Amino acid sequence: MRLVVLSVCAGCVICRQSDDDPALFGEKVTLKEPKLSVHYFCLLTACGVHQGGEEHEGVFGFLVKDIYKEVRRSNRLVCSVCKKKGACVGCNVTSCRKKAHYPCGRKLNFISQFTESFPSYCPDHSPSQTACVSADLSLPQSCSVCLDSIEPVLGYSILKCPSCHHSWFHRDCVQRQAHSAGLFFFRCTLCSNKEDFQQEMLRMGIYIPERDASWELETNAYSDLLEVYEHCDASTCLCNDGRTHSYKSGWFEVIRCRLCGSTGTHRKCSGLKVNATDWACSGCTQATDGRASLATTPQGRQRKSQLSKRQLTPISSKSRLLSGGSPEQILQALGPQLRPLSVTLEVEGDQALSAGLELVRKPDFDPTHTLSVRFKDSLQTTFPSSLQDSEMAKEHFLKLLVQQIQDSEVFEGPEGSKNLVLDSKALRDDLYFDAGCLLALSLVHGSPVGFFSRALFQCLFNYPPNQPLSVKHMTPYTHFTCQVSRIADAETLDDVKDVMEESWEFMELAGCNRPISSLQEREALVEDLVSFMMITRLQLPLQRFREGLQTLGVFDQVQLFPAVFLSVLCDTAVRLTAQTVDQIFTVNFSEQEKRLSREKAVVPFWRDFLQDCEGSEDLPVSVLLPPPSISFLHPPAQSSRIRKRKAGLFPQSKPASKHLLLPISSSYQAFKSSMEQLFDGESDEEETVSETEDNVEEDSDYEASSSDDNETPEQMLLLSLKHKQTLSKTCKVIMVPLLS
Repeated sequence: MRLVVLSVCAGCVICRQSDDDPALFGEKVTLKEPKLSVHYFCLLTACGVHQGGEEHEGVFGFLVKDIYKEVRRSNRLVCSVCKKKGACVGCNVTSCRKKAHYPCGRKLNFISQFTESFPSYCPDHSPSQTACVSADLSLPQSCSVCLDSIEPVLGYSILKCPSCHHSWFHRDCVQRQAHSAGLFFFRCTLCSNKEDFQQEMLRMGIYIPERDASWELETNAYSDLLEVYEHCDASTCLCNDGRTHSYKSGWFEVIRCRLCGSTGTHRKCSGLKVNATDWACSGCTQATDGRASLATTPQGRQRKSQLSKRQLTPISSKSRLLSGGSPEQILQALGPQLRPLSVTLEVEGDQALSAGLELVRKPDFDPTHTLSVRFKDSLQTTFPSSLQDSEMAKEHFLKLLVQQIQDSEVFEGPEGSKNLVLDSKALRDDLYFDAGCLLALSLVHGSPVGFFSRALFQCLFNYPPNQPLSVKHMTPYTHFTCQVSRIADAETLDDVKDVMEESWEFMELAGCNRPISSLQEREALVEDLVSFMMITRLQLPLQRFREGLQTLGVFDQVQLFPAVFLSVLCDTAVRLTAQTVDQIFTVNFSEQEKRLSREKAVVPFWRDFLQDCEGSEDLPVSVLLPPPSISFLHPPAQSSRIRKRKAGLFPQSKPASKHLLLPISSSYQAFKSSMEQLFDGESDEEETVSETEDNVEEDSDYEASSSDDNETPEQMLLLSLKHKQTLSKTCKVIMVPLLS
């Protein structure tokens, strides 16, 4: 059975009318065997026929036998409009008896919904719309589709958008728009709302075909875009085949102006070399004051270098790393890319950034080469022996490089929390790409970065995901940050308006110079301003910085595991509190019940002592890893023989094993006193030592501190506590020796 769509054919077998407008009645389909013509909308809205087959069977799934069955059924029903038989469309309200042919129903203002069970409704029961327009706004006077004038009264012929309420249109116009745009492009012509708009149009009887837009389905619809200008515009054309002829190569190949592209010439006709490709027309030459080499400015040459760098294929994260791990493990997975072939980098003085930029801007730069660094001073003499070792020189160079990148013109903000800054010269020099490339190299070669702000990390890697930025993420103390902060901190609406009026140029630049009628709208305004300053304004710097970080696949790895790299790229210093320090240490208790009870009593003393000394400074998390541990010093058993032992019950540390020993005390005051007295030199207390074998065994568990004159780490700790220094300084004194 063959299905053919004809533009001119017999009348529809259901409605018996020959109207053929696909937008209003659906496609008219004709079957040659048996001879049958039918409107698609008549099939969809007919009450007694359903799709009984597959899409390729019958007419879009409506079987021929079912169609004829519906024809016989409708022959008994009279149309309410034309009074002829064959009325197959009935009102979906069971108590209503109105029926009509589908084309007649349109004239009677029947609404058929092309969704679910395809119900139809007569004018008495059909859905309707309300204006929902405030009194101070005028009603639209023209159709937003055809732009012809309309009578601003909603009804069957006039519909409106449910979202913006300003887009009103003729029913036939929006139906033709839906027929042309299809499901994927049909939306409000004014506000571009799609979801709500389509739902409302379906409710009001607009058919939306489930296909692509008609302009996307045309054969060679965009072929004109593939055409290029091929015409010789020289004053005298020397080509025997004419100005429009162009060979594939040679003297008579038409080459186009590299500046405008809309003028051409044969090479022979303009006196060019046989292999010339760089040519500018006279109009462009005059417009550039005779400097037609504008296309090959230093910036252009730099862009070529960028392209060569961008072509460096980043490592595939799947091939190198199948699962997460520590940052060191992930970066080590990138290491196999580095080849034994090394490139020697000579650094003059401390100019690490200049040397790095010179390296990555070389046309033959290859990031997979290992680095060999040599420092020289202004007299071209090698630096002292401390930097002659290759690894030490490279480590020193990378440390200088990261610091100088942090201090360069592409970053702003406090130390250790930098944001990108918009700098026109840095954009021209493509310094954002180079900085990203050098930082990626530094990470792979083992040098930490750790100066990104949380906001910059979020802008680059969207982590934490989909979290809006706020004023606190902006660079502090800048002019724009102060303006946004004033708006955010304004207590009244009048204060907000005053600040906006003072900063109207900034508001215009950000596209936020809009009236504010409430403090709630102020919050959205602040969010838009922050987004403009941190994201929109920095789109190009962020893009080039990301592309630079793609070197050796670093960006891809960070994007795969952002939580892992957060502490590597950002300053993760945290405020040390008593609770934080307490959680850092692991407490090791004895197995003997007698000792266990004493040790558990000392733990609250330790926590109270930390609480008394709590400060507010920061300590990098890296200092706290791996976690140290705590155990306890028990006093020796009593003996008849007494001798002195210096520092016997004072806290002790074992840096090699990252271990801190706390004395057993009966009260908090005794615990605190034992820790403070260590630094007063008043450790003359009497200690008893048993001469029995049992006492010797217990004494073997007890470790006395050395009696030399040098201060031990625990002495430094307790001295700082005694003088009421902050907890963070105290922890640095004790934990750095413990963890080194």
